[in-house]
Amino acid sequence: MPEKETLATGRAVSHGSAERTLAEVFELSYRRLVVQMYGVVGDFPEAEDVVQEAFVRASAAGGRFRRVDNPEAWLRRTAINLHRNRWRKLRNYNRVRPRLEVSPPDLPGLEEHVTVIESLRQLPSSQREVLALHYLADLPVLEVSELLGVPEGTVKSRLMRGREALAALLSEEDGHE
Repeated sequence: MPEKETLATGRAVSHGSAERTLAEVFELSYRRLVVQMYGVVGDFPEAEDVVQEAFVRASAAGGRFRRVDNPEAWLRRTAINLHRNRWRKLRNYNRVRPRLEVSPPDLPGLEEHVTVIESLRQLPSSQREVLALHYLADLPVLEVSELLGVPEGTVKSRLMRGREALAALLSEEDGHE
């Protein structure tokens, strides 16, 4: 039996039927989660921050994280909740965080999404969230509904409105008004 890679904490993570260390989950999921969260939050540094914080929380959760059936889904939910909590706190204190225009680094799989993500940033957050989770994270409507805590019909409505708005933005960008 091959020796497993472990973190300094030595915590292994269950993923389906195979045991995976947190480091392996990080290696398999980090970039994909950052791309997904970039679509959700529309800000690359924020996407990186919430994904990194989700991994920190996974490490701190220990046995609870090791027992989850789908570590990536757990991390995605945690990252979304972290973003929502940060946004809520900023809004509650009437602080406007200055937006730094930071170009995303060259990550495999990201370049094909940059144009769409830039257009997504112009949509209301409710539409941006469902579009990113449904298309970038490839989640079914029911799972998006459960993740965001809204009815399926609301997700479908936001998807329809968001697709229409996104199509209009992308056609403007292509010069096909």
